[in-house]
Amino acid sequence: MRDKDSAIAERTIAVTTASSPDTATAGGTRAHAAPAGRRTGTGWGSLLAALGVLAFSLTFPGTTWALEGLGPWSVTGCRLALAGLLALGCLLAVRVPVPARRHWAGLALVAAGVVVGFPLLTTLALQTSSTSHAAVVVGLLPLTTAAYSAWRHHARPPWPFWAAALTGAAVVVAFALRHGGGGLTTADGFLFAALLVCAAGYAEGGRLAREMPGWQVICWALAGCLPLAVPGALLALAVEPAHFGWTAAAGLAWLVVGSQTLGMAVWYRGMATIGVARASQLQLAQPLLTLGWAVLLLGEAPGALAPMTAVAVLGCIVVTQRSAARGSARPSGDARPVGGVRGPS
Repeated sequence: MRDKDSAIAERTIAVTTASSPDTATAGGTRAHAAPAGRRTGTGWGSLLAALGVLAFSLTFPGTTWALEGLGPWSVTGCRLALAGLLALGCLLAVRVPVPARRHWAGLALVAAGVVVGFPLLTTLALQTSSTSHAAVVVGLLPLTTAAYSAWRHHARPPWPFWAAALTGAAVVVAFALRHGGGGLTTADGFLFAALLVCAAGYAEGGRLAREMPGWQVICWALAGCLPLAVPGALLALAVEPAHFGWTAAAGLAWLVVGSQTLGMAVWYRGMATIGVARASQLQLAQPLLTLGWAVLLLGEAPGALAPMTAVAVLGCIVVTQRSAARGSARPSGDARPVGGVRGPS
């Protein structure tokens, strides 16, 4: 009886629980979590991505505040230099090793897209564009990010995903254009250029966050720009007039800490967990959040269509999330979410 009991005990040791992604077995191997654990991870990833969207929704109001005391090149230079110094301090404090050479190209694309390109181009646009009008670029960003990711990873999202994404983007763009005056201007050119570079930076950052923590992705991208950011900020401050009051200081502080550092860290981690395309669809709500902040912080008046637009956008988000989840289910066991980013298993 003792031998039988012992044999039975050995066979039941390898049972895993759904509470942890990986559980060690008696043989020293690791067993994957149950589906309930993956669903919990997906919920956590969605929460992180949503926190990133919330942080990004304050970027345009923060930029507008910063422009009250600084020129556009000074805002961008100071934002990059201060965020880069903060990022470098975090990396040194934790003693993070230098990323492998294979990651350098991706980090360079992140730096070009979300560290330099998007902040500079949107800051130049906000010199003449209102916050409401600038929300156009945010309305199109989820679609372009998902499209870039699908192209980059040779993914084929199901047609309901694209239909809902296009509908949501169209609703947001129409709303932003309606309250921004419409028409293509120089500011629009800056915004559309920012849209393209940011989509590439988001997708590449989400891919890198599969292999390193999201905060390290943005910190290395920021730290890598310091050799150009510091002299650029000093030169801009010497050339452009500055009237640095509390409003400009608050706006710049948010751009450095909220938008450029913390927001990017949780956003990349969220994308690594639920996939680039699914996370990007959460950004369909960002223009409406930005418009809400514009009312509260800047005194703008978007109009009475906001509640109707919010309902339409949220409906599109639900459709894209569900269709992406169906599209990512593969009989062969490939668990890649739509958009080519694999969640942690």
